Amino acid sequence: MRRPHTHMARAVMCSMDTYLNAMGTEHFAFYVDDEGDCQELDAEGWAFTRRHLLEDPWPRVILLEDSTVEPEQYRFEYQGRRIDDPEWRGSDKEACVASFWLPTEYLEEHGPERVRALALELAAPLPFCSGNVGLAFLGPNDVVGVTEEIRERCFRYPGMDIPEVESFSYNIGTRVRGPSWLTFLGQPVLGELGGVDALRARLHSPGTTVQALDGGRAVVTLGEWPEAGDTEQGRTLPAYRELARVLEPWHYEGPEYDKDFTPDERRRWERRFLD
Repeated sequence: MRRPHTHMARAVMCSMDTYLNAMGTEHFAFYVDDEGDCQELDAEGWAFTRRHLLEDPWPRVILLEDSTVEPEQYRFEYQGRRIDDPEWRGSDKEACVASFWLPTEYLEEHGPERVRALALELAAPLPFCSGNVGLAFLGPNDVVGVTEEIRERCFRYPGMDIPEVESFSYNIGTRVRGPSWLTFLGQPVLGELGGVDALRARLHSPGTTVQALDGGRAVVTLGEWPEAGDTEQGRTLPAYRELARVLEPWHYEGPEYDKDFTPDERRRWERRFLD
């Protein structure tokens, strides 16, 4: 979302509440404070979180499950940025970014149509430039050994994402991270593509749909279910590759610095549907 947080704080709050209501607030036990420490989400913690989101000009909000729950299944994360301050270094590349986690059990129990409907509900109030919904490596990705496990698998399963909310917020600007099972497109990219009809005319894979949304926005759906793919089994996700080629001029290739991947690995990962 390439908007100042102060212009859309209530919209972010609305999406957060939609997510909490759908998942159940009982799943969330802690929030991360300004020092990076976990604090209890009691009545005072909830009040602080909401006040922080509404009143801070560039808030960082992270809501977590009980730390004894493994693997972690639910998380809300939002990074606001001060992109309306021309004197702030890097503000021309920054963006506000939100992330909503769902366990695969939720997808299996409720089905893809419910997940898609929830994604549309979460996205509705947000002035997004782009957004992604799909399978992802989620968990303690900064723990020793986990990164290596992800690196060993991610190139085999190209439909799996590796979200990095804080990294994206520094330099994604209005570029697009797609493709994914659901790829949300707003302005300016959708306008530069020629609008919904022009985008639809360029996508021919079976099962791909393009739905117009209000406010000059759209969502591209690649099949009924999200797919991980498997390059060793020849499942290279051609519909994802087709959309990637359409979006290539606006493609975002990840953080400028990445402690977990070499520059070549990062480029290979980000361009896995293009090269």
